[in-house]
Amino acid sequence: MLETEVAVLGAGAAGLSLAHRLAGHLPGTRTPSVVLVDAPPGPLRPPPRTWCFWESGRGRFDAALRAEWRWLRVCPPSGAPIEGDIAPLRYKMIRSDDFAHLVGRDLARSPNVRRLEAAVETVEDVPSGAHVRVRAPDGGSAVLRARWVFDSRPPGSLPAARTTLLQHFHGWFVRTARPVFDVRAVELMDFRTPQPAEGLSFGYVLPLGSHEALVEYTEFSSRPLTADGYESAVRQYADEVLRLGQARIVATETGVIPMTDAPMPRQVGASVFRIGAAGGATRPASGYTFAGVQRQARAVAWALRRGRRPVPPVPHSARSRAMDAVLLRALDSGRVDGPALFSRLFARVPMGRLLRFLDGRTRLYEDLAVGLRTPAGPMLRSAAELAWLPRRPFD
Repeated sequence: MLETEVAVLGAGAAGLSLAHRLAGHLPGTRTPSVVLVDAPPGPLRPPPRTWCFWESGRGRFDAALRAEWRWLRVCPPSGAPIEGDIAPLRYKMIRSDDFAHLVGRDLARSPNVRRLEAAVETVEDVPSGAHVRVRAPDGGSAVLRARWVFDSRPPGSLPAARTTLLQHFHGWFVRTARPVFDVRAVELMDFRTPQPAEGLSFGYVLPLGSHEALVEYTEFSSRPLTADGYESAVRQYADEVLRLGQARIVATETGVIPMTDAPMPRQVGASVFRIGAAGGATRPASGYTFAGVQRQARAVAWALRRGRRPVPPVPHSARSRAMDAVLLRALDSGRVDGPALFSRLFARVPMGRLLRFLDGRTRLYEDLAVGLRTPAGPMLRSAAELAWLPRRPFD
């Protein structure tokens, strides 16, 4: 039997971030032993993906950034684009492979962190800890005993919710024959896409050079598209809206992010906790997760190093989650026109403030000011309705 104080299950953003926070000695604090369990190559290991977030100044993972920007652009369905300078914030893009390489290099030098490539089979509470049964790539099984377990793996199903939408997307990394991309600004939401019968859609462009970019098609709706549906949607956006001309697809990525008002359980055993998206790090109304993961990892590591009970916090305030629940209900019910709503918000609220709002870092009066820029009647009706809606499983 292997023994450790902390077992971290999954080596995605959440698992790697927590292990990174616990790597090495900090004066005046404890240094717990850590085993990071990473799934072997195959269906349990997620494909490479892109994460975006915003912060001011230098950040912990800047060495792994693919790009960063200080200008954002939102395109309404018609009319002039809305642009904004978000200084002192920077909108940052990081690829999961680059993040894993940077963090992995630091973990390899840490005397208290051990990496284990294995598939997790079961997690069971035992007195004063938990047992994690794992299976190695060669088929052999073992039991890892830990005082604390932090599980970042995707849950098998979503908790019951009043509203659950899916943010699902497909993107192309492209190289174009001619310079077509504005390297100065991110196309955050481009609503010049055909809108689905339910929900909303938009284009998203992260320019990496005048000839290179990640071009994505995104929907907020209840069901993902087929593979052919995504390809058709991205091609229509690239050809008819962006008019890229001759372009080569270098790589692709596809993802689904639940946007739900369900309370995500952070403790699933006496010594077993969920972190990351599985533990509520995703902001319900936007789908952004990376910044919430960092706040959660920082708090858990602080508690562990000081011998406190390391319950992962909810990275988003109760007020933020309540406002998100109203927005999700208004969108799902069709009471508000999504493209019109978001275009209006970005036109009437400074973009830096809106990003701070999406990160839960605004004060009450700023939240109220954002709320006043939304359609009052539909939003109030949605808020009143929430109290009577039952929570239902997502099927």
